[in-house]
Order: sequence, then C-alpha cells, then structure tokens
Amino acid sequence: MTTNKLSRLNFIRQSVMASVFFLMSGVLFPSCTNGQENNAKKHTFNGSYSGRNLDYIAFPIGGLGAGMFCMEGSGAISNMSVRHSPELLHEPMMFAAIYLKGVENGAKVIEGPSPLWKRFGMPGSQTSSGYTTWGLPRFKEASFQARFPFADIALKDDKLPVSVALKGWSPFIPSDEDNSSLPVGAIEYTLHNKSNKEVEGIFSYNSNHFLRDNGGVYTVKPLSRGFILSQAGSEDKPFLQSDFAIYTDDPQTKVNHCWFRGGWFDPLSIAWNDVAEGIIKENAAVESGAAGASLYVPFKLAAGASRTIRLYFSWYVPLSNLRRGSDEISEADQPDTSSCCAGEDKTCCTYDLTNAYRPWYSSKFKNIEEVVSCWRTNYDDLKSGTLSFTDAFYASTLPAEVLEAVSANLSIIKSTTVLRQYDGRLWGWEGSGSGGELTNHVWNYAQAIPHLFPALERTLRETEFYINQNKDGHQGVWSSLPVRPLRHNTQAAADGQLGGIMKAYREWRISGNTEWIGTMYPNIRQSMEYCIKTWDPKETGALEEPHFNTYDIWFWGPNGMCTSFYAGALQAITLIGKTLGKDVTRYETLLAKSKSYLETKLYDGEYFIQDIRWKDLQAPAPTGGSVEEVALREQEGPTYQYGKGCLSDGVLGSWISRVCGMQDAIDRTKVKSHLLAVHKYNFRTDLRNHANPQRPGYAMGDDGGLLLCSWPKGGKPQLPFVYSNEVWTGIEYQVASHLMFEGEVEKGLEIVRTCRKRYDGHIRNPFNEYEWGAWYTRAMSSYGLLEGLTGVRYDAVEGTLYIDSRIGNNFTTFLSTGTGFGNVGLKGGKPFVNVVHGKIDVKKCLVSGTEKKVN
Repeated sequence: MTTNKLSRLNFIRQSVMASVFFLMSGVLFPSCTNGQENNAKKHTFNGSYSGRNLDYIAFPIGGLGAGMFCMEGSGAISNMSVRHSPELLHEPMMFAAIYLKGVENGAKVIEGPSPLWKRFGMPGSQTSSGYTTWGLPRFKEASFQARFPFADIALKDDKLPVSVALKGWSPFIPSDEDNSSLPVGAIEYTLHNKSNKEVEGIFSYNSNHFLRDNGGVYTVKPLSRGFILSQAGSEDKPFLQSDFAIYTDDPQTKVNHCWFRGGWFDPLSIAWNDVAEGIIKENAAVESGAAGASLYVPFKLAAGASRTIRLYFSWYVPLSNLRRGSDEISEADQPDTSSCCAGEDKTCCTYDLTNAYRPWYSSKFKNIEEVVSCWRTNYDDLKSGTLSFTDAFYASTLPAEVLEAVSANLSIIKSTTVLRQYDGRLWGWEGSGSGGELTNHVWNYAQAIPHLFPALERTLRETEFYINQNKDGHQGVWSSLPVRPLRHNTQAAADGQLGGIMKAYREWRISGNTEWIGTMYPNIRQSMEYCIKTWDPKETGALEEPHFNTYDIWFWGPNGMCTSFYAGALQAITLIGKTLGKDVTRYETLLAKSKSYLETKLYDGEYFIQDIRWKDLQAPAPTGGSVEEVALREQEGPTYQYGKGCLSDGVLGSWISRVCGMQDAIDRTKVKSHLLAVHKYNFRTDLRNHANPQRPGYAMGDDGGLLLCSWPKGGKPQLPFVYSNEVWTGIEYQVASHLMFEGEVEKGLEIVRTCRKRYDGHIRNPFNEYEWGAWYTRAMSSYGLLEGLTGVRYDAVEGTLYIDSRIGNNFTTFLSTGTGFGNVGLKGGKPFVNVVHGKIDVKKCLVSGTEKKVN
C-alpha cells in the first residue's frame, strides 16, 4: 500500500469549486458589504428575516430529483438549475413587475432591494453586471419567512398605495414521492390596496430566454395564459431539448411571445419601457430567435381590497449528458443478483448500460404540455396535501432552533443534490457541484429521507447491495449514474459499508417489510463477511487494518469511530438474522469482542481514541512520498491520523445505531462521557484564536462551532487527518442529537444554536448548509434532533410507537412513517397520536419503557 494520498479530492479542483460554493454562501466577500464581520440584526430562530439578513437567502423550489430554482430574500429568482446539473450562479433575467396607473414612480419590479454584495464580486461585476435586472426600480422593504416548503415574502414601499406578498412553493408530501417529484413550482402574488381609493394597474411576468443555446433552435411557444421558453435539441446534442413554461390561470392574461430583437440591452430596455408605460403588448410567437417573453394580467383593486395572482412554473428536460462511472466492467465486478428484490418488482436489479441519466418525470410525462396540465389540474389538491405537512411539522412545540435546523435542511431534498432516475430510483451527490457520486459514508448521516420518503431510501439500499456490491462483498464508495454495476478498482469505505448494514435494518423497521429484508439478507451477509475479512481478519472485534472513511483518508489501527460502526453493523445483522431464523452465533461472538475492545482498549477513561498501528498489520506499511513526508512518517507513523485526539465523530457508529432503531452496543456511560468530552474540548463560541490552515469558510473569526477534533491531552500529529480543524454542520447535528439522547439537552441545543447563528442570511444562506458542495447531504443529520429530544420512533414491524422524552411530559412533535404522518407527543405524561395524512397503525405504545394507552 502506498502513502496516504487523497485518492478523491484534488485540491486544485477543490479551490476552484470552493470559490463557487463560498460565493453562494457569502464567505469570500464579506468586505463587499461594509467591512464588518456581522452587523446584521439578530435573527430570531424560526422567525422572519429582514434587512441585511436577507442578503444570502436562496430558498430551493422544485421537485425531488427534478431540478430547482431558488427564491431569494428579495423575491428574485436565482440558481436556475433545471438541466440536471447545478447552475449555482445562474440568475436568469426574469422578474415580476407591477404598473400602477396614475401613480408617480408606480412601475416596480416586485422584489425588494438587491443585496449589496452583487454589486462587486460576482462574475461579470468588473464590467458592472450588465444583463441583469438589478438596476430596475423595486420595492423599498422586504421581509422573508420560511415555512418549508413555503417561502413568504412581504414587500412594502411607503410611496406606493399597494403592498405585495409573495408565496413560493412546490409540492412536498411525505410518503408521496411521485407528487413530491414533479418538475414544477409556483409563486402566488397577493396585491393589497392599502389606500382609500381604487387602484388600477397591470401585473406582468417577464423573462429572457434563459434556456437558449447556440447548439439548437430556440423559440417561445404559445401556451394558454402563458408561454413556453423552448430550446430544441440538435443531432449531436439531443440533451439540449428543454422547455420551461410560465403561465397563470387568469382568463384576462395577455401574452407577448417575442421581446424586441436587437443588440446590446435592447430586449430588456423595451420590455421595461412597456412595463413603465402600462403597455400590454401581444406579439405572436415566432419560429425562432425570440429573446424573451412577457405575460400581463390587468387588475382593479377597490380600497382595502386584495387579489392573488397565481404564477405557475413547469419544466421538461427529458434527456441529459450526465453519465458517471466507468463502463469497463469485468466479470469480477459483477454483482450477485441471485436473491434480487422482494415481490414481483425486480427493478432494483436492472440497469441501463447505454444511456445517460434521464429524470423520473420523463417516464411519467411525454412533454411539457402534460406537465402543465398536471400542475394546473392538481394545484389545489397538491397545495392542500403540502399544507397538511407544513401545518403538522410547525405544530411542534420543540425549541425554535431545532425546528429551524431540521426544516432548513429539508431544502436539500429539493436541491440539485438529489436526483431521481427514470425508473424511480433515488440517487444523489455529496453536495451540489461536489463531484462526489452518492458517497455512502456521507449519506450515512442523512436521516430525513428515510422517514419522509422511505420507499425512495430503500432504493439506495438496493443499489448498495444489489448493484454496487460485487460477489466478494466489496462495495464501491461512489455510485454510477445511471445506476449500474461499477468498477471495483478503488477502496471500500469502512464507515460507509458498515453503515449500510445498519441502514438496511432501519429501512426494515420503518417499512415493516420483513420479506424485503429477507431477500436482502444474503447480500447483507456477504457485505459483513467482506468487512470482517478486510478490516478484522484476526477477528479481534476491532477494525485493525487500514480503512478508508469519510475524512478521505485511511485510518491505520483501531479507533472509536469506525469500530463503533463495526459493533453497530454486527448488532444489526444479528437482529435481522435472528428474526429470519439464521445462525448468527459468529456475529454475536464478534459483537461481544467488539464491545469489549472498544470499552477496554480504545477508551482512555474519558473518551474514545485511536490506537495508531502500521507495523504489525497484514497491510504493508505505507511508502513513497517526498523526502519530507518520508521523514515525518518515520518519526510519527502514517500521516492523517488522530491518535489521542478527542474526535467529534468518535462514537458515530453508536449514534447511527440509535437513529436506526437499535440500542447502543457500547456502554452508554462511556458513550455519554465521550460526548461530554466532545462538548468540553471541541465546542467553541468564538473561533478568532483558532488556527485552521485547511478550509476555514465553514466557520471562522467570530463564528462559533464544533471542531472535528482536538487534542486536549497532547499527542497531536504534525499532520492530523486533513479536515481536523474544520467545522461541519452534519457532525454538529449528530453530536447535538446524540447528547440529547443521553439527556444532555442544553449542551445539544447550545451546539444547534451556535450552528444556526452562522446561517443567519447575512453571511451565509440559511437554506444551504454547505461542505464539499452546496446543499450538502450530511446536514440532513439535523432530522435526528427530533428523535434525540423526544425518543419518538415508530417501528412498523411491531406496530409499536416508542416515546422516551428528554423534554418533559408535555410536548408535541412531528412523526413521519411509511404510511402516513402527523403529530405525536405527551399530555401530562399520556401519549397521543394525531394522524393528518394516511394512517399510522399503532398497536402498542411504550413511554420510557412502560406500555401506555394512546389517546
């Protein structure tokens, strides 16, 4: 084995991509505002945003795996990404506008002020940011309120007789994955006449042709009460085919299908002239070359009256040029599909070897017209279903910072991080723009989709065990797209592969489908045997051999982090096997050894550590590298280890066990001691004096945060693992929720509050907790806070509702299962269940281990 070089992350590539991610989040150019680190108003958790806290808000709207656009804090549209790849700085020149007849300066873009940071620092700003709408008149004040998946913006201007409220949203109904995956969105504009006189005016929506590409014919097609921006594919680029429809349901709607065609800024100049003069222009569609289009809705508002105009968005991009993974597959790479899937549906074992990625919606709809019809016809029902989720989620009495942390990261599900291919299977990146393809060790942390869309999460397990695993039991860290067998020429990730076994247990308990886990079991066992043979060949109960992990390096020698995964996976396969009547004696024996090893050899009396080893293993000692690297390795051993450090992920496998529905395999007293040590040594309220030569943008300066690792007792390597000085929100949330599981609620909440303070809209986007990419998957660990505080978990195998509250005998929380969702809690210590969608079949309820009747 060679020296521990980063096998995946190219730091040159990283620095280029990071500039995009950090620009989106506001950490590269804080001085473009006023030179101070943070002068914004203090944001109230789960409250509204205003003033400077609006600066970096970009709220995703779109379908699960269907693409998105973002509604900014001002009401502007940005991050338009409907072509199956993240276009993170794509701000199309599209805007709503209002014209008020007889009102001085009564023509405005229906947006609040553009953020100051856009004036300098954005690409093109050195030439003064042409071809944008930022220079057009707009409302004076804005405020933003999120109630996921709804975004509400209030616009005011004391010089105008009309105020406007915007509501942007797209369908999101837990357990209804298809309706939640539609390529649609909407903004409802409510105009309110605050004067004592009738107001007459024109609402318009205006858009340049942001889909146009020189590789094919582009035009604007007619549509009832709207228009379709259309780009044709070409013979060599069929994937350019794309349509984006903008329309209303108002019978008075008039349409200009073709903006003025000219040079320089002519199209927008003429379009704005029409708005400013109250002109409704009805140009017919042209065959090609339309620069943009507008729709108009005239209105009259009596004194004190309001009117809502619905603006619908639909898109249809049936093809892509997105194809990831090698096609040089040998016989040794082939998966074992002999057991295949439960029931008659065998799609989890099928794959497409010829095509590029195609979205799920392309198998449901033939064209944009069908998408438009579906959205128009079902709008009210889909909004009602979505509101039922929103109302249930926000009916919770849990702390505001927890609700904010959980709901803000549900945005990841609507972002370009998540894809859903033509056969309905889920796929995803580490983060948008990251290049990490469905990285299994990162997705370990994500707890939202398993509960909200469990059928989709099961497709990830099927991909792991049926497609990404060869007959030797080796699983790839990354997944090919479209989903198909991959080349097994890279290392497996110990935490990722062992975590998959625990997650298979979780999916079984959430679904209640024992037939499913029964058919999975042979492949789960195959995976477990590979893990034992590769990382614990002496069967000591610990991962002794070098093992790749989520820090993109190999750990040499046993450690608390990955060996806790080992214990958790052994426990999971034991529980599964016993239910299926299998002989699991060997796994029970190894589990006992693992528990003993962790508690006696890896516990220093306060927290779990790493025993760095490299000379007594089956793997050859690392070699190679520069003269300096060789000298350092001779002095300290392999680089990128943590040794005696206090690792925030040091008992991560124990947390995964808990959120997967198992008891902790390790002594909980020692686990709690480790978590308290993490809070004591790694938590910072201020990072001004913290040295981080790695990637400081996640948390720096007067930010607070939870460091990945510290060395309070000495022994810090000169080159510890490569991210050790950083702060990752996904780890902050898993530590916080684990502390809550162990009764340390205030310490957990302190971490959550500190994390969310960094994402207040002034410096970073509250709805984009980034890491190696935007909308980073790991941040969905925040969903574990719900169970950490309340112990609420539904086991569909037993039909049992578990409640183990850490916040008293009176609370309400949100619960989503495979068959329905609603509210669960305690009233005076007595359990209650209020199902608002579907059904939840509760046969028994255990409150802190005692059976109680459900009200």
